[in-house]
Parts: sequence; structure tokens; C-alpha cells
Amino acid sequence: MSVQTQTTSFKAECWTAVHNLLTDTLKIALYTGNASLDASTTVYSTTNEITGPGYTAGGRIITGVTIGSEGYIVFSSFNNPSWPGALTARYALIYNSSKGNRSVAVLDFGADKTSTNTFTITLPANTPTTALLRSSN
Repeated sequence: MSVQTQTTSFKAECWTAVHNLLTDTLKIALYTGNASLDASTTVYSTTNEITGPGYTAGGRIITGVTIGSEGYIVFSSFNNPSWPGALTARYALIYNSSKGNRSVAVLDFGADKTSTNTFTITLPANTPTTALLRSSN
């Protein structure tokens, strides 16, 4: 994964107790290189979402959500999501479908990522320095 960022709206909504990562339904959707996703993305959209065999609009439900802490850092991770089929994507959006499809994080693969059988996103280890979602003081 080349670039990852928590969306600004997600960070603000954490301060107002909008999200509960352990009980809400989180999803991850895939997008083409034409998508305009970054830290300012606020909600899931179908604009420039990929299509293809084995992929359903809206993406996949994220499983295996864990939250940990060490020192002043809180971090969260989940299982590597995957889709069957030959797919190509440049971006992914993690969003909270329990809370009006509000955005959580954007992943930019740095270039188109193509699969021939199974499209898998390998997430970083769930540690205070590498976890996909992390926050410190």
C-alpha cells in the first residue's frame, strides 16, 4: 500500500462518539484511478467505484476488527479483505455503513492494482507504529 490516510471527518467524529469500530458495520469499497478520494472524503459514493466479476457495489464488510493501545497510541486493524475474480483498482475507501456511510480512511495503492484470480488488500501489522488506523496525542 502506497498511501493511507484517515479522513478528517472521521477524526472529528471520533471526538463526538459517532463511530464504534467494534459494533458498527465497517465496509471497504474499491475505486478506479479516476476517483477523487483523499482526507477530505466524507462519505461512500458509487462514483468511479469499480465493477467486475466477484465485486458488488459497496464493497465488502470488514471482519476481525481489533483495537489495541500502547503508551499514548491507540490503534486498530482488521482482516485482509479480498474479492474473487479478476479486478483492477487504484483506491479503496473504508467507511461506516452503520453511520450513514461516513468515511473512515482512504487507501491509495500508488498505481492500478490488478488481480487475475483474487484481489486481496494486505494490510499492515496491527502495531502502534504500523496499524492501518492509529492515533496518538
